[in-house]
Amino acid sequence: MAKEHEGRAVGIDLGTTYSCVAVWLDQHQRVEIIHNDQGNRTTPSFVAFNNEQRLMVMLLRINLLLTLKTLSLVNFYFYYLLLHVYAKRLTGRKFSDLVVQRDILLWPFKVISGVNDKPMITVNYKGQEKHFCAEEISSMLLTKMREVAEAYLGSPVKNAVVTVPAYFNDSQRKATIDAGTIAGLNVIRIINEPTAAAIAYGLDKRNDCDGNRNIFVFDLGGGTFDVSILTIKGDLFEVKATAGNTHLGGEDFDNRMVNYFVEELKKKNKVDIKQNPKSLRRLRTACERAKRILSFAFVTTVEVDALFMGIDFSSSITRAKFEELNMDFFNECMNIVDTCLRDSKIYKSNIDDIVLVGGSSRIPKVQELLLEFFKGKELFMGINPDEAVAYGAAVQAAILSEGFKNAPNLVLRDVTPLSLGIATYKENIMSVVIPRNTSIPVKKTNGYFTLYDNQCIVDFPVYEGERPRATDNNLLGSFRLHCLPAPRGHPLEACFSIDENGILTVTAREISTGNMNAITITNDKERLSMFDIEKMIKEAAKYHVEDMQFLRRAKVMCALDSCVYNMKNALKKNNVNLILTPQEIEKINNAITVAMNLLDKNNKEKEIDVLEGHLEDLESMSKHLISKANNFIFLG
Repeated sequence: MAKEHEGRAVGIDLGTTYSCVAVWLDQHQRVEIIHNDQGNRTTPSFVAFNNEQRLMVMLLRINLLLTLKTLSLVNFYFYYLLLHVYAKRLTGRKFSDLVVQRDILLWPFKVISGVNDKPMITVNYKGQEKHFCAEEISSMLLTKMREVAEAYLGSPVKNAVVTVPAYFNDSQRKATIDAGTIAGLNVIRIINEPTAAAIAYGLDKRNDCDGNRNIFVFDLGGGTFDVSILTIKGDLFEVKATAGNTHLGGEDFDNRMVNYFVEELKKKNKVDIKQNPKSLRRLRTACERAKRILSFAFVTTVEVDALFMGIDFSSSITRAKFEELNMDFFNECMNIVDTCLRDSKIYKSNIDDIVLVGGSSRIPKVQELLLEFFKGKELFMGINPDEAVAYGAAVQAAILSEGFKNAPNLVLRDVTPLSLGIATYKENIMSVVIPRNTSIPVKKTNGYFTLYDNQCIVDFPVYEGERPRATDNNLLGSFRLHCLPAPRGHPLEACFSIDENGILTVTAREISTGNMNAITITNDKERLSMFDIEKMIKEAAKYHVEDMQFLRRAKVMCALDSCVYNMKNALKKNNVNLILTPQEIEKINNAITVAMNLLDKNNKEKEIDVLEGHLEDLESMSKHLISKANNFIFLG
């Protein structure tokens, strides 16, 4: 692969709860996970504000905060704490999104609607109320990662490969690039987290692969969940399928525990702390610590001194209870695993390795369910789940940068998570150009045609999703192509192109003249909320019967419209009076009138059987007319 960028670049895992930065060491031909100024290889993804300064909470250590005796200091920091999981879940969303409205009830800070309905985090900073968007909070963490790398390398760092959940859409990827720009970084590539983890796993094993080696990456982090299936053959790393939920992770498990203890506190002490952000934040942090302990212990205690109104809270929770509270989440993970396997068309028995990534993959019940799903196949836990993603990102950064002479020679092929296409104007059918789980970068073209005689303007609405009805999917953007006046059926084509970062460009062209127009889908055209991506795939299955009904109706309507058009043109010919009797012509005209009434928008709810019956009659008349016309020409 040709080097694209000057200097050296680092790999950054912009994680939900922890972030990590790594660099390829050319002289040793290996990746180094860079320690921060506290000597830790990972950095908590926290930002805090007070009246004097912005602080990275990594400098204070969460465990130290929990043991502080000065209660006011503890309350102060927890009140102004901005956990990056929140910023990550706001990235690429509108304030009015239902999932945002649901989440802000749990957060210890205020979120308001900004320009164009953009969610803005509100904090008190240097004596003033400040508003920050999610990209700004993410940029603060990226700035810290850049500084950590510069301290280690002893030189400025300008370029970086940054990882995102596989199911981040175009808007969220663009927002991540914007966050890097704010932090003074040129984000040379966005790479999916499970793909980066697969690179970390497969780098040393690729030479041992006699043939294809199928890798299943299970990445369950603090706020997102991704699974990917990759095939490794020598230097080629090819993603076969990906699935996930960008609103599922350790934070959700913590919330279940918090709700459980809030109800317990209500029963025991007759108090409700739901409206007290400070108390909720302190309880949530204690629950997060308990969750970690339950990964190796069967019971633990959740204790918070003076939690609310001077009440000291202390209660125990067992691993079994924790699993009961979150069993629906764990089952959802397994459903997503099954979806990914089905999409890849690879049998579970043909999976060679199951690689666990992300802190929440340490949960015993999750591992138990995976073992059961894969029929006892051993789980690979030989890589550090907190560092693997940054490791793979650093390898990709070295491949793309001129500053490394001995970088691995890998070829990486990723996939697009959702189908992409346009809406056929008249019947609102989703015409898929790039199917879900197509390898990227990719460029595909579909042919289309005008619907009316002398049609001069053709609209191209671009959608992503899995539903047959276009408007049930997510509109990415729309543009127009101006054409020369011509009879109905004038040929056009639409070309969809997705680059290495998953950025989509759509071009439409009038074939006869070469006249073109294009649109690049960017963050200005709002795409799906993170929560909705996996929901669309579920809905595609849930509404399968309804969708098939819609598709059946749409095809009948298209066929009926085409038949009416052809019949009307046939009746305009001069010799029709010689071919048909006046009674036959009247019968056809009446049938055309009925068909046009059925095609009218006000009759869209007409029974499909009625439409199909009339189509059959009209097609029969058309065949009769063609047969008579052929006989007439022959006899003449």
